[in-house]
Formats: sequence, structure tokens, C-alpha cells
Amino acid sequence: MLFGIMFACWRFLQIVTLIPIMGMLAWFVNIHLEVNVMTPTHILVMFIVSVLALAWAVFTLFSYHRSSANAKFVGLIDLGFVGALIAGVYYLRFIASADCASIQPGSTVAIDLGIVGSASFTGFDVSFNKSCSMLKACFALGIMNIVFFFVTSIMAWIHGDHAVKSEKRYVETRRRSHSRGHSHSRHRSHSGQRHGSRRSSHSHHRAYV
Repeated sequence: MLFGIMFACWRFLQIVTLIPIMGMLAWFVNIHLEVNVMTPTHILVMFIVSVLALAWAVFTLFSYHRSSANAKFVGLIDLGFVGALIAGVYYLRFIASADCASIQPGSTVAIDLGIVGSASFTGFDVSFNKSCSMLKACFALGIMNIVFFFVTSIMAWIHGDHAVKSEKRYVETRRRSHSRGHSHSRHRSHSGQRHGSRRSSHSHHRAYV
């Protein structure tokens, strides 16, 4: 029960953080398709990985009972997505040092202070590069999902070991109970044969008296 709650929470975090990655990168892919230009590798790799990871996270979240029964397989696939996400983040590594915001001096504003005089202030205009900001957000969310999928991989692998051990205990218990029942039934059959032979000897003795 505890594994199910923890597993579902981590899966929910993965879904919540993978949806923005897929959405923002789909916007880039759509732009390149409209102008009939090949999508850059750093966008395409992360987009494909995020789509597959999102589909896997949703599938394993809504089919928890099947995922729990095949916990080691789920852990292995999650570990594979860790490697795929590392590759996607590696292709986007150039965006980590990019400056997505620019600050420039704005217009001068004069303020009348009455008899004291007047003062002038120069403001600042802050502009953000939308494409740069979106790619940097995808880069950060990708790093977060590397950690998330690694955690769920370890959880699933540990749960799989416990499931295998409990299944072995269950099989051994059933085998012992079956062997005890079989020996008990053999003992009853032998005792029944002895009682039957005694009754037949008594009946035979009475017939000849």
C-alpha cells in the first residue's frame, strides 16, 4: 500500500513536469514544419523522449496493479528513460549559459517636486527572448525528470525484490502444508487399513466360533 502511494506521487510529478516539456517543444516542431525546415537535433531528441516518457508514466500510473506485479520490468524501463533524458539534456546543454533576458536603459521620467525643484529618473526596459526562455525551461524540467525517473526506478526495483521474496515464502509455505497434508492422509490411510484388517480378523473369528 505504501509503495503504491509513493509510486503514484512520483508518477504524478513526472506527468506534471513532462507535459510542459512536450508542449513547448511541440511548438518548436510545429514552427519548423510550417516553414518546411528540418527540426534541430537538440529539439527533436528531447521532444521524442518527453513524449515516450509521458506515455509510459501515464500507462504505469493507471495500470498500477500490473506495474506492481512486474515491478522489476518497470524499474528497468524507468532506468532506460533516465539515460534517454540525460541524452536530451546533453543536447540542450548549450542553453544553460545563454542569457534569455536583456536589460536596456529606458526613457527618462521627470518628476516635479514643487518648490524643492524637480528630479528625473531613468527606467529600465527588460525584454525576454521567448524561444531561449522556453528551451531553458525544458532543460531545467529535463534535469528534474532525470531525478524523478531514477527514484521510481529504484523504488520499483526494491519492490520487485520484496515481491519475489514474498512469493518464494508463499510457495514454500504451500509446499510444506501440502507435504504435511499428504503425510497426514497417508497416515490416515494406513491406520484405516490396520483397523480394517482387525475388523476382518474379528469377523472371521466370529464366523468360525
